[in-house]
Amino acid sequence: MTLDAALRATEILMALAFLQQSAEHLAGFRDERLIYGLRAILCALLLFGIASPWVLLALVLLGLLILQRFQGPYNGGSDKMSLLILCCLTAARWLPQEHWKEYAFAYLAGQLVICYFISGQVKIVKPEWRSGRALQDVFRFSAYPVSEGLRAFADQPRLLWAMGWAVMLFEVLFPLALFSRETLILALFTAALFHLANACLFGLNRFFWIWLAAYPSLLWLQERVIL
Repeated sequence: MTLDAALRATEILMALAFLQQSAEHLAGFRDERLIYGLRAILCALLLFGIASPWVLLALVLLGLLILQRFQGPYNGGSDKMSLLILCCLTAARWLPQEHWKEYAFAYLAGQLVICYFISGQVKIVKPEWRSGRALQDVFRFSAYPVSEGLRAFADQPRLLWAMGWAVMLFEVLFPLALFSRETLILALFTAALFHLANACLFGLNRFFWIWLAAYPSLLWLQERVIL
């Protein structure tokens, strides 16, 4: 995968993710409708590759305005990943030399690997995750399950223990997937299924779309670095 192809794929996936995020605000307050309506227009231009460098720069400025409007990344990790992808893409499109473009895009890929690894490392050192109690508490007490019927999972401790360990091991071992193209593709497919499950079980739909947008950077980097 060439750098230009990976950048274009990331632009398309990010634009689709941003359109989904923007749709959530089009029925909100007037200032939100204006901000996210403009964001949707810019994303439509990006989808068709119209003046992409300038559109990306406008999206960065709009992203700063959104941060000011909500006093930070109000949606947590998905908003942070959105800004990371946007900034790395913008840098890769505007930096004058090819190797600097590659550094900017490789930074995105590196951050994606770190995100998965750190997420697993944080979980695996906690006794409640190793015992399965953390997932039980999520299903039993949190507001995340998308339906009350899903709370029945809290009564299946062995299943949740196995699910917890599967997630932790996958995340901490994720960097090893870089050593093989086939393994990386399988790992990214598994990660996508993980995010899809989180969207279905906990309503975390933003994570699914925006994390997919970062995958082309890792596919490009693996091909660029591992011969």
